[in-house]
Amino acid sequence: MASSSSKHVIYAALGGNFLIAITKFVASFMTGSSAMLSEAVHSMVDTGNQGLLLYGIKRSAQPADEKHPFGYGMELYFWTFVVAILIFGLGAGVSIFEGIKKIQHPEVVTDAFVNYIVLSVALVFEAGAWDIAFKEFRSGQERQERKGLKRGILQTVRESKDPTVFTVLFEDTAAMLGLIVAFAGIWFGEHLGMPILDGVASVAIGMILALTATLLAYESKGLLVGEGAAQEVVSTIREIVGQESGVIAINEVLTMHMGPEDILLNLSIDFSDNLSSPEVEATISALESRIKGKFPQIRRIFIEAQSIAGHHRDLGVSGPDTENL
Repeated sequence: MASSSSKHVIYAALGGNFLIAITKFVASFMTGSSAMLSEAVHSMVDTGNQGLLLYGIKRSAQPADEKHPFGYGMELYFWTFVVAILIFGLGAGVSIFEGIKKIQHPEVVTDAFVNYIVLSVALVFEAGAWDIAFKEFRSGQERQERKGLKRGILQTVRESKDPTVFTVLFEDTAAMLGLIVAFAGIWFGEHLGMPILDGVASVAIGMILALTATLLAYESKGLLVGEGAAQEVVSTIREIVGQESGVIAINEVLTMHMGPEDILLNLSIDFSDNLSSPEVEATISALESRIKGKFPQIRRIFIEAQSIAGHHRDLGVSGPDTENL
Protein backbone atom coordinates (compact mmCIF):
# COMPACT_ATOMS: atom_id res chain seq x y z
CA MET A 1 0.00 0.00 0.00
CA ALA A 2 1.24 3.50 -0.81
CA SER A 3 2.01 5.82 2.10
CA SER A 4 -0.21 8.70 3.26
CA SER A 5 2.45 11.13 2.00
CA SER A 6 2.03 9.63 -1.47
CA LYS A 7 -1.70 10.36 -1.27
CA HIS A 8 -0.89 13.94 -0.26
CA VAL A 9 1.20 14.33 -3.41
CA ILE A 10 -1.59 12.94 -5.59
CA TYR A 11 -4.32 15.09 -4.02
CA ALA A 12 -2.21 18.22 -4.53
CA ALA A 13 -1.60 17.35 -8.19
CA LEU A 14 -5.25 16.41 -8.79
CA GLY A 15 -6.67 19.66 -7.41
CA GLY A 16 -4.18 21.81 -9.28
CA ASN A 17 -4.59 19.98 -12.60
CA PHE A 18 -8.38 20.14 -12.50
CA LEU A 19 -8.45 23.91 -12.02
CA ILE A 20 -5.73 24.39 -14.62
CA ALA A 21 -7.57 22.19 -17.15
CA ILE A 22 -10.78 24.22 -16.90
CA THR A 23 -8.85 27.48 -17.34
CA LYS A 24 -6.96 26.13 -20.35
CA PHE A 25 -10.12 24.89 -22.06
CA VAL A 26 -11.71 28.34 -21.67
CA ALA A 27 -8.58 30.03 -23.02
CA SER A 28 -8.31 27.63 -25.98
CA PHE A 29 -11.92 28.29 -27.02
CA MET A 30 -11.39 32.05 -26.67
CA THR A 31 -8.17 32.16 -28.70
CA GLY A 32 -8.36 29.13 -31.00
CA SER A 33 -4.87 28.01 -30.03
CA SER A 34 -4.07 24.37 -30.83
CA ALA A 35 -1.18 24.34 -28.34
CA MET A 36 -3.49 25.62 -25.60
CA LEU A 37 -6.09 22.94 -26.44
CA SER A 38 -3.35 20.29 -26.25
CA GLU A 39 -2.36 21.60 -22.84
CA ALA A 40 -6.00 21.56 -21.71
CA VAL A 41 -6.38 17.92 -22.77
CA HIS A 42 -3.05 17.15 -21.10
CA SER A 43 -4.20 18.64 -17.77
CA MET A 44 -7.57 16.87 -17.94
CA VAL A 45 -5.86 13.53 -18.65
CA ASP A 46 -3.51 14.14 -15.70
CA THR A 47 -6.52 14.86 -13.48
CA GLY A 48 -8.17 11.59 -14.47
CA ASN A 49 -4.89 9.75 -14.03
CA GLN A 50 -4.47 10.99 -10.48
CA GLY A 51 -8.00 9.83 -9.75
CA LEU A 52 -7.02 6.38 -11.07
CA LEU A 53 -3.92 6.33 -8.85
CA LEU A 54 -6.07 7.09 -5.79
CA TYR A 55 -8.43 4.31 -6.84
CA GLY A 56 -5.46 1.98 -7.25
CA ILE A 57 -4.21 2.85 -3.76
CA LYS A 58 -7.65 2.10 -2.30
CA ARG A 59 -7.93 -1.20 -4.16
CA SER A 60 -4.40 -2.30 -3.24
CA ALA A 61 -5.17 -1.79 0.47
CA GLN A 62 -7.81 -4.53 0.49
CA PRO A 63 -6.98 -7.46 2.76
CA ALA A 64 -6.12 -10.86 1.33
CA ASP A 65 -9.03 -13.21 0.70
CA GLU A 66 -9.60 -16.71 -0.63
CA LYS A 67 -9.47 -15.58 -4.26
CA HIS A 68 -6.39 -13.40 -3.76
CA PRO A 69 -4.44 -15.03 -0.91
CA PHE A 70 -1.47 -12.71 -1.34
CA GLY A 71 -3.59 -9.57 -1.24
CA TYR A 72 -4.26 -6.87 -3.81
CA GLY A 73 -1.01 -4.91 -3.54
CA MET A 74 -0.06 -5.41 -7.20
CA GLU A 75 -3.30 -3.78 -8.35
CA LEU A 76 -1.60 -0.42 -7.80
CA TYR A 77 0.93 -1.41 -10.47
CA PHE A 78 -1.89 -2.26 -12.88
CA TRP A 79 -3.52 1.17 -12.53
CA THR A 80 -0.16 2.86 -12.96
CA PHE A 81 0.18 1.02 -16.27
CA VAL A 82 -3.33 2.17 -17.26
CA VAL A 83 -2.24 5.75 -16.51
CA ALA A 84 0.68 5.35 -18.93
CA ILE A 85 -1.69 4.06 -21.63
CA LEU A 86 -4.06 7.02 -21.14
CA ILE A 87 -1.22 9.54 -21.32
CA PHE A 88 -0.09 7.99 -24.59
CA GLY A 89 -3.52 7.40 -26.14
CA LEU A 90 -5.42 10.49 -25.05
CA GLY A 91 -2.76 13.05 -24.12
CA ALA A 92 -0.20 12.38 -26.84
CA GLY A 93 -2.73 11.22 -29.44
CA VAL A 94 -5.03 14.25 -29.22
CA SER A 95 -2.11 16.70 -29.06
CA ILE A 96 -0.41 15.31 -32.16
CA PHE A 97 -3.72 15.05 -34.06
CA GLU A 98 -4.68 18.65 -33.28
CA GLY A 99 -1.17 19.84 -34.08
CA ILE A 100 -1.15 18.19 -37.50
CA LYS A 101 -4.54 19.75 -38.27
CA LYS A 102 -3.20 23.21 -37.43
CA ILE A 103 -0.04 22.63 -39.44
CA GLN A 104 -2.12 21.68 -42.48
CA HIS A 105 -4.57 24.56 -41.93
CA PRO A 106 -2.82 27.21 -39.82
CA GLU A 107 -4.96 29.87 -38.17
CA VAL A 108 -3.86 33.05 -36.44
CA VAL A 109 -4.26 32.82 -32.67
CA THR A 110 -6.54 35.60 -31.39
CA ASP A 111 -6.10 37.28 -28.00
CA ALA A 112 -2.69 35.71 -27.53
CA PHE A 113 -2.26 37.76 -24.34
CA VAL A 114 -4.95 35.61 -22.71
CA ASN A 115 -2.86 32.54 -23.48
CA TYR A 116 0.24 34.10 -21.98
CA ILE A 117 -1.57 34.84 -18.71
CA VAL A 118 -3.15 31.38 -18.48
CA LEU A 119 0.09 29.59 -19.32
CA SER A 120 2.07 31.67 -16.80
CA VAL A 121 -0.43 31.01 -14.01
CA ALA A 122 -0.56 27.33 -14.93
CA LEU A 123 3.24 27.13 -14.81
CA VAL A 124 3.22 28.55 -11.27
CA PHE A 125 0.64 25.95 -10.12
CA GLU A 126 2.43 23.10 -11.88
CA ALA A 127 5.74 24.16 -10.33
CA GLY A 128 4.10 24.08 -6.89
CA ALA A 129 2.71 20.56 -7.48
CA TRP A 130 6.08 19.44 -8.88
CA ASP A 131 7.86 20.81 -5.81
CA ILE A 132 5.57 18.80 -3.49
CA ALA A 133 6.15 15.63 -5.51
CA PHE A 134 9.91 16.19 -5.70
CA LYS A 135 10.20 16.78 -1.95
CA GLU A 136 8.40 13.49 -1.29
CA PHE A 137 10.64 11.80 -3.86
CA ARG A 138 13.73 13.24 -2.15
CA SER A 139 12.52 12.15 1.28
CA GLY A 140 12.35 8.61 -0.09
CA GLN A 141 15.92 8.97 -1.34
CA GLU A 142 17.04 10.26 2.07
CA ARG A 143 15.39 7.32 3.85
CA GLN A 144 17.40 4.98 1.63
CA GLU A 145 20.60 6.97 2.23
CA ARG A 146 20.15 6.64 6.00
CA LYS A 147 20.18 2.88 5.43
CA GLY A 148 23.45 3.25 3.55
CA LEU A 149 21.81 2.95 0.10
CA LYS A 150 22.93 6.00 -1.88
CA ARG A 151 21.03 6.35 -5.16
CA GLY A 152 20.85 8.86 -8.00
CA ILE A 153 17.49 10.11 -9.29
CA LEU A 154 17.25 7.71 -12.24
CA GLN A 155 18.39 4.73 -10.18
CA THR A 156 15.89 5.62 -7.45
CA VAL A 157 13.08 5.64 -10.03
CA ARG A 158 14.22 2.30 -11.47
CA GLU A 159 14.39 0.67 -8.05
CA SER A 160 11.30 2.30 -6.54
CA LYS A 161 8.45 -0.09 -5.78
CA ASP A 162 5.93 2.71 -5.09
CA PRO A 163 4.96 4.10 -8.52
CA THR A 164 2.62 6.82 -7.27
CA VAL A 165 5.21 9.49 -6.44
CA PHE A 166 7.41 9.07 -9.52
CA THR A 167 4.29 8.91 -11.74
CA VAL A 168 3.10 12.30 -10.47
CA LEU A 169 6.66 13.63 -10.71
CA PHE A 170 6.93 12.49 -14.35
CA GLU A 171 3.51 13.95 -15.18
CA ASP A 172 4.30 17.32 -13.57
CA THR A 173 7.68 17.48 -15.30
CA ALA A 174 6.01 16.78 -18.66
CA ALA A 175 3.36 19.39 -17.83
CA MET A 176 5.93 22.12 -17.18
CA LEU A 177 7.83 21.28 -20.36
CA GLY A 178 4.54 21.33 -22.27
CA LEU A 179 3.65 24.76 -20.88
CA ILE A 180 7.03 26.16 -21.94
CA VAL A 181 6.64 24.68 -25.43
CA ALA A 182 3.08 26.02 -25.74
CA PHE A 183 4.18 29.51 -24.62
CA ALA A 184 7.09 29.47 -27.09
CA GLY A 185 4.91 28.24 -29.97
CA ILE A 186 2.26 30.92 -29.46
CA TRP A 187 4.80 33.71 -28.86
CA PHE A 188 7.00 32.92 -31.86
CA GLY A 189 3.96 32.30 -34.05
CA GLU A 190 2.59 35.73 -33.18
CA HIS A 191 5.85 37.71 -33.45
CA LEU A 192 7.18 35.95 -36.54
CA GLY A 193 3.84 35.91 -38.29
CA MET A 194 3.97 32.11 -38.53
CA PRO A 195 0.73 30.66 -37.09
CA ILE A 196 1.93 27.21 -38.16
CA LEU A 197 4.23 27.25 -35.10
CA ASP A 198 1.16 26.88 -32.88
CA GLY A 199 0.51 23.50 -34.50
CA VAL A 200 4.21 22.58 -34.31
CA ALA A 201 4.10 23.30 -30.56
CA SER A 202 1.07 21.03 -30.21
CA VAL A 203 2.90 18.17 -31.94
CA ALA A 204 5.95 18.77 -29.72
CA ILE A 205 3.73 18.58 -26.63
CA GLY A 206 2.35 15.29 -27.92
CA MET A 207 5.87 13.93 -28.33
CA ILE A 208 6.74 14.93 -24.76
CA LEU A 209 3.66 13.10 -23.50
CA ALA A 210 4.46 10.04 -25.62
CA LEU A 211 7.97 9.88 -24.14
CA THR A 212 6.58 10.29 -20.61
CA ALA A 213 4.03 7.53 -21.21
CA THR A 214 6.73 5.22 -22.57
CA LEU A 215 8.92 5.71 -19.49
CA LEU A 216 5.99 5.11 -17.13
CA ALA A 217 4.86 2.03 -19.05
CA TYR A 218 8.40 0.61 -18.92
CA GLU A 219 8.69 1.09 -15.16
CA SER A 220 5.16 -0.20 -14.51
CA LYS A 221 5.73 -3.26 -16.69
CA GLY A 222 8.65 -4.35 -14.54
CA LEU A 223 6.56 -4.07 -11.38
CA LEU A 224 3.64 -5.94 -12.96
CA VAL A 225 5.83 -8.80 -14.16
CA GLY A 226 7.31 -9.04 -10.66
CA GLU A 227 10.46 -7.42 -9.29
CA GLY A 228 12.62 -8.76 -6.51
CA ALA A 229 13.74 -6.84 -3.43
CA ALA A 230 16.84 -4.64 -3.59
CA GLN A 231 20.14 -6.51 -3.68
CA GLU A 232 21.08 -5.02 -0.30
CA VAL A 233 17.96 -6.57 1.24
CA VAL A 234 18.77 -9.99 -0.24
CA SER A 235 22.39 -9.77 0.96
CA THR A 236 21.28 -8.91 4.50
CA ILE A 237 18.83 -11.84 4.49
CA ARG A 238 21.70 -14.14 3.52
CA GLU A 239 23.77 -12.76 6.40
CA ILE A 240 20.94 -13.33 8.88
CA VAL A 241 20.39 -16.89 7.71
CA GLY A 242 24.12 -17.60 7.68
CA GLN A 243 24.43 -16.66 11.33
CA GLU A 244 22.24 -19.59 12.39
CA SER A 245 24.46 -22.43 13.60
CA GLY A 246 22.12 -25.13 12.31
CA VAL A 247 22.31 -23.92 8.70
CA ILE A 248 24.83 -25.67 6.45
CA ALA A 249 24.08 -23.85 3.19
CA ILE A 250 21.66 -21.39 1.60
CA ASN A 251 20.41 -22.94 -1.61
CA GLU A 252 18.29 -20.06 -2.87
CA VAL A 253 16.83 -16.71 -1.82
CA LEU A 254 13.83 -15.62 -3.89
CA THR A 255 11.98 -12.34 -3.28
CA MET A 256 9.11 -10.61 -5.03
CA HIS A 257 7.31 -7.34 -4.40
CA MET A 258 3.57 -7.95 -4.05
CA GLY A 259 3.12 -4.22 -3.40
CA PRO A 260 5.23 -1.17 -2.47
CA GLU A 261 5.53 -2.36 1.16
CA ASP A 262 4.78 -6.06 0.75
CA ILE A 263 7.60 -8.50 -0.04
CA LEU A 264 7.24 -12.25 -0.45
CA LEU A 265 10.33 -14.26 0.59
CA ASN A 266 11.10 -17.88 -0.31
CA LEU A 267 14.16 -19.57 1.19
CA SER A 268 15.67 -22.94 0.37
CA ILE A 269 18.02 -23.97 3.19
CA ASP A 270 20.13 -27.04 3.88
CA PHE A 271 19.96 -27.69 7.63
CA SER A 272 22.43 -29.77 9.59
CA ASP A 273 21.52 -33.46 9.76
CA ASN A 274 22.28 -33.34 13.47
CA LEU A 275 19.23 -31.15 14.13
CA SER A 276 16.07 -32.82 15.36
CA SER A 277 12.69 -31.85 13.92
CA PRO A 278 11.88 -29.58 16.90
CA GLU A 279 15.27 -27.90 16.52
CA VAL A 280 14.67 -27.28 12.81
CA GLU A 281 11.28 -25.78 13.66
CA ALA A 282 12.86 -23.56 16.30
CA THR A 283 15.54 -22.41 13.84
CA ILE A 284 12.92 -21.59 11.21
CA SER A 285 10.87 -19.63 13.76
CA ALA A 286 13.96 -17.70 14.86
CA LEU A 287 14.87 -16.88 11.26
CA GLU A 288 11.37 -15.59 10.52
CA SER A 289 11.41 -13.36 13.61
CA ARG A 290 14.84 -11.92 12.85
CA ILE A 291 14.12 -11.30 9.16
CA LYS A 292 10.74 -9.63 9.80
CA GLY A 293 12.27 -7.61 12.62
CA LYS A 294 14.91 -6.28 10.23
CA PHE A 295 12.54 -5.85 7.26
CA PRO A 296 8.90 -5.25 8.33
CA GLN A 297 7.92 -5.03 4.65
CA ILE A 298 8.58 -8.77 4.33
CA ARG A 299 5.07 -9.97 5.13
CA ARG A 300 5.31 -13.66 4.16
CA ILE A 301 8.23 -16.06 4.49
CA PHE A 302 8.28 -19.60 3.13
CA ILE A 303 11.27 -21.71 4.18
CA GLU A 304 12.01 -25.03 2.49
CA ALA A 305 14.33 -27.47 4.23
CA GLN A 306 16.22 -29.09 1.39
CA SER A 307 19.60 -30.72 0.87
CA ILE A 308 22.05 -29.25 -1.62
CA ALA A 309 21.75 -32.32 -3.85
CA GLY A 310 17.95 -32.21 -3.71
CA HIS A 311 17.95 -28.54 -4.63
CA HIS A 312 20.16 -29.22 -7.64
CA ARG A 313 17.90 -32.08 -8.75
CA ASP A 314 14.85 -29.79 -8.61
CA LEU A 315 16.64 -27.17 -10.68
CA GLY A 316 17.97 -29.73 -13.13
CA VAL A 317 21.56 -28.56 -12.68
CA SER A 318 24.70 -30.42 -11.78
CA GLY A 319 27.07 -27.67 -10.71
CA PRO A 320 27.03 -26.01 -7.27
CA ASP A 321 24.94 -22.85 -7.12
CA THR A 322 24.82 -22.77 -3.36
CA GLU A 323 26.35 -20.62 -0.67
CA ASN A 324 28.11 -22.92 1.77
CA LEU A 325 28.46 -21.68 5.31
